[in-house]
Amino acid sequence: MSRTALRICPLCEATCGLTLTVEGTRVTGARGDHDDVFSKGFICPKGAAFGAVDGDPDRLRTPLVRRDGELREATWEEAFDAVAAGIRGVVERHGANSVGVVLGNPNVHTMAGALYPPVLLAGLGTRSVFTASTVDQMPKHVSSGLLYGDANAIPVPDLDHTDHLLLLGANPLESNGSLCTAPDFPGKLKALRARGGTLTVVDPRRTRTAKLADRHIPIRPGTDALLLAAMAYVLFEEGLVDTGELAPHLQGVEELRSAMGDFTPEAVAGTCDVDAGTIRTLARELAAAPTAAVYGRIGSCTVPHGTLASWLVDVLNILTGNLDRPGGALFPQAATDRTPRPAGPSHGFALGRWHSRVSKHPEAKGELPLSALAEEIDTATDEGEPIRAVIAVAANPVLSAPDGDRFDKALGSLDFMVSVDPYLN
Repeated sequence: MSRTALRICPLCEATCGLTLTVEGTRVTGARGDHDDVFSKGFICPKGAAFGAVDGDPDRLRTPLVRRDGELREATWEEAFDAVAAGIRGVVERHGANSVGVVLGNPNVHTMAGALYPPVLLAGLGTRSVFTASTVDQMPKHVSSGLLYGDANAIPVPDLDHTDHLLLLGANPLESNGSLCTAPDFPGKLKALRARGGTLTVVDPRRTRTAKLADRHIPIRPGTDALLLAAMAYVLFEEGLVDTGELAPHLQGVEELRSAMGDFTPEAVAGTCDVDAGTIRTLARELAAAPTAAVYGRIGSCTVPHGTLASWLVDVLNILTGNLDRPGGALFPQAATDRTPRPAGPSHGFALGRWHSRVSKHPEAKGELPLSALAEEIDTATDEGEPIRAVIAVAANPVLSAPDGDRFDKALGSLDFMVSVDPYLN
């Protein structure tokens, strides 16, 4: 007897609605949920393959526990007992920070991923936390923390209502977008143009998204911050700044004007490989649009000055009055967010409250760079114990982090390791 189950796809951040056909315990079909108010029936190839993933013969059905050097099937009770004994032993011998926790991308694709890792970290009491965010998006978290006091307060473009979208370092026609939670991102871009809106793409490559755009700016890689700073200069120079209802909430506008004083379009044009006239046009069009949003993603983050570029994305949204308004860049709120506090002063956002043991990398948002984990395992110093155990939740750092060979050897030297994953990665 088959039945239908309505679910949210957990395979990326877009939260598309799925209509699943289930026979017994097997998912035999997956299609888009046309009644989902968010995704309206859209489904990508990953979602369409949900049944194949569920039924994949390589997917693990039971826990595996290493005995006599081999991973063997075990009960959940046996697995949890092994974890408790292994982690407790490492903590008793070497301290809480000798347990490293690696959190992979899928943790932000489910309610459970948002709710339970903080409980795990609080129970362990470790500061050795390494995440996928430090590989691709931490500059945006840091800029948001410094700008708004909350590293998770990341504005997203109102794709359904904006008149003008300036997109940097993103190719959502192929990636479906990130840090945006937009089902059918490609369809939303096509709808933007169909209703008479403007799409401008800044990207060194002529991607599929760039081919769709009204204007493609093939910027020199890594110079996004210079381009954005020059656009801010033009807004000030030509009297185009209009912060609107944001004005009472802003501090530092005059300091910003002064800081942008050297970044004329003529000064940055050669470095960006974008002529000064085009830079001025970009700024003027942004200011003239009834509503507009600037959106930067991984291409503007994983470069030198990525935090500065991420900050300037929001600076342009602010200077044109497009922050926190329909058609501009809006602050979303997740169902798992903490209860809002009453308005008032807070402790703000701080960086570098502690550092990694070997290379002294500062923490950001309570997280250390994933690229530092291998040396934290295999390098001894006079300051504290090396990491002797790792708990990896939805993460495969041997493949997803820099220097995978070193990671492979380092993980093999641990006293204990736990991998939470549906596959033997």
